[in-house]
Amino acid sequence: MDRHALHQPSSSSIPATANTAWTDASPLLEVACKDLRDGELIHVDNFNLYAAMSALEIMDPKMDSGIVNRYCSVDEAIEDGVAPVPISSDKSTDVRCMIDIMDHLLTCEATWHKGHSLAQTVFSCAYLLRPERTSSHALLHSYCKVIRATCKAVITVVSDARTHEEEDLFTMAYGLPLSGDGDEKCLSLLNAVEENISRQLRACKAPSSKRKPLEDIEPLQTNFDLEEGYCKALLCRLRFRKHFFHVLTCMRRPQGRGLELARKHIASCILELGVILKSAEFLMSNAHGTCEDATEDRTTASGHQAIGFDASLNSRISAPTPPRSIKILSWKKAIEYFEKLLHDLDIICSYPLDPSLEVLLRFVAQFQKAKPDLVARAHLQLLLVQDGKLYGKCPMVSLIIRAARLPEVFLHHDIQKNEYVVQLGQVKTIAFFYYIPSVSKVTTL
Repeated sequence: MDRHALHQPSSSSIPATANTAWTDASPLLEVACKDLRDGELIHVDNFNLYAAMSALEIMDPKMDSGIVNRYCSVDEAIEDGVAPVPISSDKSTDVRCMIDIMDHLLTCEATWHKGHSLAQTVFSCAYLLRPERTSSHALLHSYCKVIRATCKAVITVVSDARTHEEEDLFTMAYGLPLSGDGDEKCLSLLNAVEENISRQLRACKAPSSKRKPLEDIEPLQTNFDLEEGYCKALLCRLRFRKHFFHVLTCMRRPQGRGLELARKHIASCILELGVILKSAEFLMSNAHGTCEDATEDRTTASGHQAIGFDASLNSRISAPTPPRSIKILSWKKAIEYFEKLLHDLDIICSYPLDPSLEVLLRFVAQFQKAKPDLVARAHLQLLLVQDGKLYGKCPMVSLIIRAARLPEVFLHHDIQKNEYVVQLGQVKTIAFFYYIPSVSKVTTL
């Protein structure tokens, strides 16, 4: 315990009672420190290693869950104006802030994929924690729904694949609202919002002579000269989110039946990411107010800090594990991450599902050289082994018989029911689940 961390709390932090007496322990700690060598610890006899690892280190941002907690609850933060609905009374500001929220959620999602806590990344957004509040804001409401549905889909994939030992916090949901009312209709709501913005884009691009019949379409913001730029910036972000959700759902279809369609959505995702990158110039040139200091570390295309986020909102529900000190990826790093993820998923989708063990192991070893992240590895493993069968089609015992170059007659022989052969097939299944992340282990299956 750091002696500089001990201080007399203010009267507002802990209520004074007749039995409360605060004493400055600094002199006692100074005397104790003189007798301690580096690495030594003062503790009682029953203080073990587990207790030491779980101890609360006062005033350490990594270990003290209360030091950076500005609010006692999400409701308190909302009352303080952290996540206003509508985002702004000014339509132009509302659109800019909405794009910033989209961008920051993307960086949070990429940071979560890298192994950090969902509670400290994506669900640091107060709009996601109170889904019912956004119902009056169609764009924000539909976007939050698809974000929750996407997070739920990714957690399901990683949990089913059981590949997250090194990212131990990835699948922990902490009781967060991953399933909101009507989230199963997230794509239909998103499509409706996309269609409205597309109509507005067509209206503002139309010649002035043809613009009159389209006056019933309400503009996104007040400056007509900027309308096209904001429409395009919103559309590319909405379309990326839609296609990415389709990728996740198509790749989960049994026996690889959705891989061809998933590749089409992957191509659309990559295309929209390129448009998102191009929108940064427009958004930065029309940004108002104070932008983030570190340009390279900014988490939005415009450089503004996004409204509605506070990393400490979920610190209490993360107990007993203290929140880790994390750094959200920059916006450009997040774009690069998703480009890499989509490229890896495209490689998986392009695999012809060859039943040859030798061809399969060569593909896995080659794929591993690209250093795929957790989400891509999980999708590969779920594709390879479904219901204990290769690609959900070929029993593992049949795979072993072919790899051992045994006569075809054994494929229909009672040897498949032999206890040792059945156990060998189970071992092979486990090997696919646990050893694919390592090339050296894959090649020795």
